[in-house]
Amino acid sequence: MSAIVSPFRGRNQTFRKRKSPIGDSKVIDYLDPKFLQQFVNDQGRILPRRVTGLTAYQQRQVARAIKYARHLALMPFVAQDLK
Repeated sequence: MSAIVSPFRGRNQTFRKRKSPIGDSKVIDYLDPKFLQQFVNDQGRILPRRVTGLTAYQQRQVARAIKYARHLALMPFVAQDLK
C-alpha cells in the first residue's frame, strides 16, 4: 500500500533567523538573579535552547551563571511555591 502524500508538503519553507533575547552587548553575570530568572521555569529548572532562543555559547554561559548563583545562594535550587 502506498501512502497518500500531500502535494503541499515541504514546499516554500523559509526559516527566519531569530534574534537572541539577550542581544550581543549584554554580559551574562551571576550577580544578576532577576536577569537569570527569565531562563528558569516555574519549578526552578533551566530552560532549553529551543525555548529561550539563545545560541549554544550563550546557553552554556547562562547555565553556568545560574548554577554559580545557586551555589552562592543568590537563586533558589527549586521553586518556593510548590503546592
